[in-house]
Amino acid sequence: MRKILKSNMIFLGLCVAMLSAYTPMPGGEGFEIYLNNKLVLQKYNSDIKQVATLQLDRRNANDQLSVKYHHCGKIGKDRVITVKDEKNKILRQWHFADVNTVQGAMTCNVKEILSLEKLKANELKLYYASSELPAGRQLVTIIFSDKASYVSR
Repeated sequence: MRKILKSNMIFLGLCVAMLSAYTPMPGGEGFEIYLNNKLVLQKYNSDIKQVATLQLDRRNANDQLSVKYHHCGKIGKDRVITVKDEKNKILRQWHFADVNTVQGAMTCNVKEILSLEKLKANELKLYYASSELPAGRQLVTIIFSDKASYVSR
């Protein structure tokens, strides 16, 4: 009887272990970057630590750059997008109101970013910070070009 009970318990344990492997994990951190509502970059979880390059030129001057950042499926509070130079000097910041919807995109004019090129910076760094991520995270490196815009992952 003990042998049957023991084998049933082992079988039950294996079943629970197998079923839990298919249980979705809650949350996750990630972001998307859009140019004129067109997705140009999407990173989640461990991928967000690898900084991509976003190339902009004068043809993007009238574009809108939008960032959506997710903290475990939630939108952050006290959100800030910052552009820094190579020496991590803050060149421009945008502060965004708290929202309760996942559609809470943070949008700025590309023209404002392109105007920073005159500061003779070879590349700029785009950062996101919030009360959930106070130290901030670099999302992309922005480089200026005479070619069409693209993202290098």
